[in-house]
Amino acid sequence: MPEVTEPYKPGTPCWIDLMVPDQQAALDFYRDLFGWQGEVGPPETGGYAVCTVEGKAVAGIMAAMSPDGGPTPPTVWTTYLATADVDATVQKINAAGGTVLMPGVDVTTIGRMAVAADPTGGAFGLWQARDFGGAGLVNEPGALLWNELVSTDVKVASAFYAAVLGIEAAPMEGSEGYFSLSVDGRAVGGLQGVEHLPPGTPSHWLVYFAVDDTDSTVDALIRAGGNVLVPPFDMVAGRMAVVQDPQGAAFAVLKPKPMTTG
Repeated sequence: MPEVTEPYKPGTPCWIDLMVPDQQAALDFYRDLFGWQGEVGPPETGGYAVCTVEGKAVAGIMAAMSPDGGPTPPTVWTTYLATADVDATVQKINAAGGTVLMPGVDVTTIGRMAVAADPTGGAFGLWQARDFGGAGLVNEPGALLWNELVSTDVKVASAFYAAVLGIEAAPMEGSEGYFSLSVDGRAVGGLQGVEHLPPGTPSHWLVYFAVDDTDSTVDALIRAGGNVLVPPFDMVAGRMAVVQDPQGAAFAVLKPKPMTTG
């Protein structure tokens, strides 16, 4: 179901957010591109904006801040994986060779979060839900559709996420070199290597948004100052493209093929 009413199982991508130099410009861009509604939040949340579609939360956008005068964080979409216990998962990350970038911290009363990187360098967030469970709408135009780990070492990454969050990787039928990531037997994301990508591509999590029309969405993105990394093309799941917003954050858009029954 596009509307999410049940808690996300541990290991499942449950939320995404974007850290950008110009928060209002990003809010305007994604409003025009996907129809999101959102505004700068209150000071006690650092101005964090929760964007909605049909009144349901789909993503967060916040202004990038330099911690203690350090370098400004990169402009990227972050995938958050659900966990029942952030602190216990952080311990597993350390034991499995990952790197904790931000230890567990409470976010008012809505949950507890941390940020880490797997042993190949792929950064991700952890979310322990309390008052806020995560995305309330998925698999609908303008909402999150898929989360994909692109890794410089598929074998190492697979072992890490299995040990830390119980995520199982298995070859995806009909897609050579592509793996499904599953939780309790249900596919929740994908995994692929960097062999077919430009040399030097680092490990990263890529977010996919569902759209009604990939080509017209890309055209609108270009008019709004975005950049096309991979032009629209047809693939096993539908028609997709990989793009950047005007501030450099990469993401994919995909018009899924209709589901067939029978």
